[in-house]
Amino acid sequence: MKTAIYPGTFDPITNGHLDIIDRASRLFDNIIITVARNPAKSPLLSAEERVFLIEQVIADIEGNAALTVEMFDGLIVDFARKRKATAIIRGLRAISDFEYELQMALVNRRLFSEVSTVFLMPHEKYTYLNSTIVKEVASFGGDISNFVPPVVEMMIKKKYGG
Repeated sequence: MKTAIYPGTFDPITNGHLDIIDRASRLFDNIIITVARNPAKSPLLSAEERVFLIEQVIADIEGNAALTVEMFDGLIVDFARKRKATAIIRGLRAISDFEYELQMALVNRRLFSEVSTVFLMPHEKYTYLNSTIVKEVASFGGDISNFVPPVVEMMIKKKYGG
């Protein structure tokens, strides 16, 4: 059984994230979507809200992998070691993502050589999309229905008083 970890802040989870999960679910037996509790960031959604939303939206993914959601603190390689994961999944939207992601992959390999980083590209219709854009559009009352699943859209609108 091959276990992979898909780490992120997911504040909020977007259709691009879901596309990556869908693609990964065809490659691995188990995927643990790990929600980062990063004290250096000030997320719009609590870690518990992010976990709840992810659990809601992954139910529709039809891949072969068992999908679970967990929170984590600290180094992702320590989490991977504890869960006996063989891979860390990372999405690459554009060449601008690559330099940072390559650097992190090399550091992670140095810290835990038994885990590999697997880069997946989302469908091209999501290459511009990230959580920051979703929050910015929503904060001005813009339509985010093409960017996130309906349950996520409702939660984000609620957070911005809509």
